[in-house]
Amino acid sequence: MANLVQELNSLDFSVYIGGPLQAAVQAQHAASMSQVEFIKEVGFDDQGELRYVDFSYTKKVANSENDGFEDQALTIKVPFLTMLTIPALRIDEMTIDFNAKLTSTETANVSNEFAASAELGINYKIVNFKASASYKRSSTRGTKVEKTYNMGVNVRVVNDELPEGLDRILTMLEDSIASANTAGGSSD
Repeated sequence: MANLVQELNSLDFSVYIGGPLQAAVQAQHAASMSQVEFIKEVGFDDQGELRYVDFSYTKKVANSENDGFEDQALTIKVPFLTMLTIPALRIDEMTIDFNAKLTSTETANVSNEFAASAELGINYKIVNFKASASYKRSSTRGTKVEKTYNMGVNVRVVNDELPEGLDRILTMLEDSIASANTAGGSSD
């Protein structure tokens, strides 16, 4: 009978289990590098300066001269990165299901054949006798091993929270939002 334990031991689990894990690590690395590239390309211009978006609007402000209100044109400079969702994908869970099914069948076939014949002839004072016999035995043995491997990999990816350092930077950028009076007044 085939040695199924030896067959199972011959499986390279570093390929079957390690391969998907290695792919997950590489995917996580690629996601992190994608985040870095996104921040560089979208948040900064060609000179490495932070990109801002200017919003102009009109605001009613109190006029101390006539106790009324007047329209004042203002512009807000907002760092572009604070307005976007920064990609932060993270592998949350990974399940590797690997099934190996080894089926061993041992066969043995033995067949026997026996044949005999006899012949007697009598001819005036002469007696002829012929006899023959044959025996044949054949045997075949075999082992058949069937191997079936099934593998399923399930990966659950979530949009992760921003890393603490990046979150602090974005908070500082939000604090740098400046509004300016475009009519030549002071900043608010």
